[in-house]
Amino acid sequence: MSLLFSEETHRNLISRIPACTGREMSEWMKAVEDGPAFLRFEDKVSWLRTEHSLSYGYAKAIVHEYDLRRAARKFG
Repeated sequence: MSLLFSEETHRNLISRIPACTGREMSEWMKAVEDGPAFLRFEDKVSWLRTEHSLSYGYAKAIVHEYDLRRAARKFG
């Protein structure tokens, strides 16, 4: 999976998510973890957009961050 935006843009999006959505990143991580067991990245993004009315950019940033954190747990 490749981002269409830079790592800096990703970090900026992540930092704005709590203020824009009213939910902390830990809550979004739990929502993705507890949500449907989609295998494809874009399916997770679409689910967040539909279920939680997020913009594409924020949904994509949340799923990417979730995948980064999950990978870090596996290799950490």
